Amino acid sequence: MIETETLGVALGGRTILDGLNLRFGQGGITALVGPNGAGKSTLLHALAGLLRPARGRVTVEGLDMARAAPIDRAKAVALLTQSERVTARLTVADLVGFGRWPHHKGRPGAEDHRQVAEAMELFDLTALSGQLLDSLSGGQRQRAFTAMAYAQETPWMLLDEPLSALDPRYSRDLMERLQGLTRPGPGARSVIIVLHDLSAAARYADRVVALKGGRLVTSGPASLKLTGEMLSGLFGTGLAVETVRGRRLVAPV
Repeated sequence: MIETETLGVALGGRTILDGLNLRFGQGGITALVGPNGAGKSTLLHALAGLLRPARGRVTVEGLDMARAAPIDRAKAVALLTQSERVTARLTVADLVGFGRWPHHKGRPGAEDHRQVAEAMELFDLTALSGQLLDSLSGGQRQRAFTAMAYAQETPWMLLDEPLSALDPRYSRDLMERLQGLTRPGPGARSVIIVLHDLSAAARYADRVVALKGGRLVTSGPASLKLTGEMLSGLFGTGLAVETVRGRRLVAPV
């Protein structure tokens, strides 16, 4: 479980998050939603222990993230940020292999190679293992970065807008893969994901946390909390949640 207790975060003298009390239960997908500037990305960084709270604290399975050693944080959560960029001529296998660093610290062994191979197979990257990242499509590249986070072998994956700039095909593909790896069973992961695609949140999320102005608006099961009324108030514009062919979608009204 991840818990925040009266969490407050300030950056540059400005309060970004204020008094958040949250519990993220294991398993499934939790979508973070809210307008620009709501504090969603800041919350992810605080959960990963990369931002020290001005007030309160964050614990992951009882580990105080602000006080934990970097190696312990890296074994507790895997964070994929918006700023991930290809800065060198790396192959897909090279990139995914970076996820194993907290475990092997520069000396990869058989288990590390096995985990990398598993991650590439799960995200349909095996055939691309030797291909350079800058030769991939946007969707393939995003799968590679997500596979790197998966290879880190943490119970929790924190993903900041992984659907950004992806076309509908790749967005659906990535969400279905994430949904699959969070279902109950051996090795199941827990995913907390920032989404601006509200239909993706309605379709794939098990739980939702809605933020506005750094404060909590609501949290709970997506089937109950993700309503047209809530979203309209959250974003300040008319939105409706409709069911089309058995799938929930969000549309303007």
